[in-house]
Amino acid sequence: MLWIPITFAACLAQVLRNGAQASLTGKIGTLGATQVRFVFGLPFALLFLLIGLGVTGESLPGLNRVALAWGALGAVAQIAATALMLLVMHRRAFGVAYAYIKTEPVIVALLGVLLLGDHLPLLGWIAVALVTAGVVLASVKPGEFSQLLREKGMIAAGVTAGGLFGLSAIAFRGAITGLDGGGYVIRSLTMLVITLAIQAGLLGLWLALRDRAAFAGSLREWRQSIGAGFLGALASACWFTAFSLTAAANVRTLALVEMPFAALLSGKLTGKGVARHEWIGLTLVMLGVGLLLWSVAR
Repeated sequence: MLWIPITFAACLAQVLRNGAQASLTGKIGTLGATQVRFVFGLPFALLFLLIGLGVTGESLPGLNRVALAWGALGAVAQIAATALMLLVMHRRAFGVAYAYIKTEPVIVALLGVLLLGDHLPLLGWIAVALVTAGVVLASVKPGEFSQLLREKGMIAAGVTAGGLFGLSAIAFRGAITGLDGGGYVIRSLTMLVITLAIQAGLLGLWLALRDRAAFAGSLREWRQSIGAGFLGALASACWFTAFSLTAAANVRTLALVEMPFAALLSGKLTGKGVARHEWIGLTLVMLGVGLLLWSVAR
């Protein structure tokens, strides 16, 4: 059950990282802010790994082709998913876009069974379905439901983004569990360093060829970039550790527990109440999360 508090820690770090990246976006652009989590996060991931090795006294786990292939697949899938997510959010209303993308828990559960043999109990599947339905209801205004099926291109892009995010979660779990030897913490941190190195290299090459100003901007805003990089590495370290302990579907479903709290906090900050459809959706999310926790505790 250790994966539960680790997932909560990942959610908190991710929310803080998103806030740091959002403040950078207006200064250095979307792509520039996105690469910060990888380029500036890599040194912190290395530091976390060194600390982990020192504390545990373990040696690095053995690498193999299967684990490296899973890691590379996850790294590329996450970058592609992020690009598609930005495209959908640019073209559609945020709520509709969010509903497309948050089909992820269902996709993670299906891919987990097909690719890793991570079978969920019946209650686990019901929990995934409840949480996904809750996200859709809370994200989409009643008058926007027709938009969900109106544009086939955006449906394909949004669901593909959710699918790629799901694939990346499955691939990261496959990579971590595929390493030879080592405890779950060291295996998680080792694979985090490898995947961040791949992502930093790919995005660094892209920026060097297509948008050098974005990378230069991140260097100019180095204080904020370092903060975002640290939070990104911390969030990813927690995600990877949680993936090493349980099925990715459990982790990604539980992660949506942040949604009700974010909605309530947003309502207080903006002075706007939570709408009826949001209450219904958020209630389903909480019921689904509660059912998930009950199913794994049995």
